[in-house]
Amino acid sequence: MLFLFLMVGCSEDILEEKPTNIMAAESLYTKLSGFESGLNGLYALVREHRNQSDQLMFTMTGVDNMCSNYDTDRLWSEWGALNTPTWSNFADIFAWLYKIINSANTIVERADNAGIDWTGGGATPTENKNRVVAEARAIRAWAYRYLTYSWGDVPLSLEESVGSSINTDWQRTPVAEVREKIISDLIFSQEYVPTEGSLQGRLTKGAVQHYLAEMYLTVNKPDSALYWADQVISNPAYKLVTKRYGVKASKPGVVFMDMFLEGNQNRTEGNTEALWVMQFQVNVNGGGASLIRRFHACRYDLIKIGSVMPLQFSFARGGRNKSYMAPTKFAMNLYDKNDDRGSNFVMRKYFILTSDPVENSPSGPDKLPPGYSYGDTIKCNWSTDLSPTYKLKPDWPWCRKADGTDPNDVVSDNNYNDQVYLRLADTYLLKAEAQLKKGFPGDAATTINILRTRSNATPVTGANVNLDFILDERSRELFLEEERRFTLLRTHKWFERTQLYNKYGGQLISNRDTLFPIPQLVIDANLTTPMQQNPGWQ
Repeated sequence: MLFLFLMVGCSEDILEEKPTNIMAAESLYTKLSGFESGLNGLYALVREHRNQSDQLMFTMTGVDNMCSNYDTDRLWSEWGALNTPTWSNFADIFAWLYKIINSANTIVERADNAGIDWTGGGATPTENKNRVVAEARAIRAWAYRYLTYSWGDVPLSLEESVGSSINTDWQRTPVAEVREKIISDLIFSQEYVPTEGSLQGRLTKGAVQHYLAEMYLTVNKPDSALYWADQVISNPAYKLVTKRYGVKASKPGVVFMDMFLEGNQNRTEGNTEALWVMQFQVNVNGGGASLIRRFHACRYDLIKIGSVMPLQFSFARGGRNKSYMAPTKFAMNLYDKNDDRGSNFVMRKYFILTSDPVENSPSGPDKLPPGYSYGDTIKCNWSTDLSPTYKLKPDWPWCRKADGTDPNDVVSDNNYNDQVYLRLADTYLLKAEAQLKKGFPGDAATTINILRTRSNATPVTGANVNLDFILDERSRELFLEEERRFTLLRTHKWFERTQLYNKYGGQLISNRDTLFPIPQLVIDANLTTPMQQNPGWQ
């Protein structure tokens, strides 16, 4: 018996490590359910774009239509002082994006392993494999899109990085070559990503085709951009919201705002316009939280009338806010008088003093200044540009698309409502841009008027439409949705418009700031081959 035990003990099979209780790539990526778990993790990384401070503000503020109000120790208000290779936030965001890319590469690469059980989910094994790979490649393209807009030439990695294959000689791939790969990933993905998305919170076919249209505009191929925009717009599954619907359809409001209300954001809830909705939920493991409302909305609780600060925190007002990113005066003044997108339902312009203790829980009713009564209005004020000498304005307006918080804790930092990340209206504006680039401003006006009519804005003609008008219209339609910095960079308008319209930081930018410096940590980690820095930094 001892002899037999020793013989078995020496078996190579016994000595081979099989960590059955550890979720490693080797054990995870053996069947469809494992790949679904990997995709869930990949999307969770992408969702950090809404629940990590700099990933969020990096792309939305420091532009023509958004600046800071309260926060000064940030890139978008300091620029020269903070925009350096050693700013730690650059390294964090750079690492986050390459973590996404490596996670996507792992899925793509391991999907080709032999012996994987792709059965399940009501589709054929081949269909399941193609869809999983398509989603991973689409997310990889999304991350490289972010990198190229921010840093230009970046290392192109298309293989899984493991401990045995760590590189210390990365080279920056020319941005044109990286964008060719983005486009090829998206072309593959749009064929296999389903129209409705494989799960709520995942991107749709329409989202992939939308990014193809955008990328073809970026590389100055308007014919291809127009083709892919039309693929999205002509898909009967995707329709603009043109009628009131959902949770507050019978209450005062406007059509435009319904799709942003909690309970209305998802396609399964009636939002036919949504192409990609990021999911959040309070008090649920993995539910996550979003920072966008807290960072954007103003600190209304500090509004002071005489010696009284009347406004109390409430769920309806979005809870407690920071005002790190606020609309510029320019952005607020873009709307026609009758444009629903500039109404108080969408852009918070005033408050009504209320005695309702439920709405104002836990603080109780609003406090009345002398001469005021419940039901009176306190108006926001954007008559003067926010600037280094005119800031900390608690009565500044904000966009209500992200309003929401924990109803049981209205002073919490986060909001937990799902976030409309990409929608069909954006695709219409890409189409208009392609039409303008092709020399058809009248057609572009027709496309734009579809959106303007929905919001009761005055129709325009081809004589009104140029690139700056389209960028203005994108602000009216997509404020607090689009990654505005990327839009302005790809249209070569970031420096001009930010300097012109952003009075709080715009005066500090220089042309070198159109690309960020490669993080010093990245350069230092490239031990065997020097990595070139972007122009303007040592």
